[in-house]
This record gives sequence, structure tokens and C-alpha cells, in this order.
Amino acid sequence: MEEAIKKADVLIEALPYIKQFHKKIAVFKYGGSILGEERVRKSVLEDIAFLRYTGICPILVHGGGPNITERLRDMKVNSEFYEGFRVTDEKTLGIVEEELNKLNDVIVQEISSHGIIARGFKGADGIFTARKKKSKKDLGFVGEAVGINKEKILETLPQAIPVICPMGVSADGQYYNINADEAAAFLAASLRAEKIVFLTNVRGVMHDPADQDSLLSTLSVEDAQQLVTRKVIDEGMIPKVKAAIHAIKEGVEKAHIVDAKVPHAILLEIFTDMGIGTEIVHE
Repeated sequence: MEEAIKKADVLIEALPYIKQFHKKIAVFKYGGSILGEERVRKSVLEDIAFLRYTGICPILVHGGGPNITERLRDMKVNSEFYEGFRVTDEKTLGIVEEELNKLNDVIVQEISSHGIIARGFKGADGIFTARKKKSKKDLGFVGEAVGINKEKILETLPQAIPVICPMGVSADGQYYNINADEAAAFLAASLRAEKIVFLTNVRGVMHDPADQDSLLSTLSVEDAQQLVTRKVIDEGMIPKVKAAIHAIKEGVEKAHIVDAKVPHAILLEIFTDMGIGTEIVHE
């Protein structure tokens, strides 16, 4: 009986959040090594299906870096990175597209296994309009989003969860590889999403990356910017924090950075008072 009451208490705690976010858009960025771990992936996608059943409108933007790196390694092609971006020549671009498309199919299939319809959007679907990313070093076919086909997304949301590859096409038909954090932030801002959630393999933003007890549970945009400037934030976390800041400045209500390795991390972060990761807010 006690265990049953505890479960009921959890549901009651979640009720105000379910009511608050009903029919609201939440964008999730999912990639990196945690995308390749089947146990983690199944937990994440189960949570996203649950959100849909509660009336929230989730959109998933996925990366695929480790899969791409492994494929290139098998082909004896070196991966070169500059400031966190994969230098992408024409051959690498083809591999990037192939691996992202494979992952897109896997994610769509696994979400669908929960009785929820998911629809995959790949580079050829033209969700993102892109241009070549400017950098001190030529990054090749690395792009940045400059436009989005909102109509396709909004038409899909009533029937299915959109699952989106971070690839874009320029006005002259050239495809570009877009950083998934940046793509998710651009999408969330364009749709004025209620939330953007970055799923990663660490607890969140740490005041000291070596100290697991130094989690910063809440940050204002200003505080987050200062941590980036002072180089307090770990290098691997910088793109996520910068993307979160961009999304909030462009109208997204709140950003979350969450450890996807924690079972049902998304539900714990969104539907409980305490949360488990870092939330970044306006003030």
C-alpha cells in the first residue's frame, strides 16, 4: 500500500506541470555517445512517447557524431575537428548524411513501438535552410541554419512526433551539416517553444567539472554567459550552453541540460519540483 501511495504522490506532483505544458511545444536535442547506447536510447524515447500521451508536443532533433566517426574510421578517413565542428569535405558529407538517415529511421521505429506515430525528416526534406558557416578555418560543408520550414513541422505535430536530422540545404541546392545543438536551438526559437532540452552524458552545468557535487541547478542567461566567458564551463558543454542562451534570447521560455543516462531523466526534470539537471532561465 505504501508503495502505491508513493506512486500516486508522484502523479499528483506531475499534474500541475502536465496542465501547464499541455499542447505546448518542447524541443529535445539528442545525440553523442548516449544515442548509441540502446538502454539509454530506449529510456529517452519512452519518456518522449509518454510526453506525447500527456498532451505535450515533443520535437526531436538528433545528432550522430560517434556513429559518423566510427564509420569514417572503418573507411580509414581521419576526422578533423575545429572548435567543436567536424571539418566536412564532400566525401565526409555523404557519410554524415547516410549515418544520420540510418539513426533517424531507428529513432522513428523505436518511438513508434510505443504506439505513437513519429515522422522522420531528413536533409532531403528541406526542413532547414542553411548557409556555409563562417570560421577562421574553412570547415567545408558545415553550415548554419538561416531558415526553417515551419509549415511542415506544424502540419505534422497534430498527428506525429517530428524526428529531425540536423542537415540543411542552401538556396542554390548545396547540402550542409549543421551542429545539432545549434539546429535544435534555431528550431525551438523559430517555433517559440516552451522548452528546449539538451540530453547529454553529464549531470548538467558544473561549477567544477571534476566535482560531481557542484551541479548548478538553475542559471540565468547572464550567469551562464559569465561562466562561458570565465571558462568555468567544460569545453564539451559550451556549445549546449551557447545554444540554450540563443534559444532563450529568441523567445524560448526555458532550457534544460540533463543527463540522459539517468533512467527517465526527462520526466524527472520536467514533471518534478526538484528536477535533476540544470535549467537556464531569463533571469
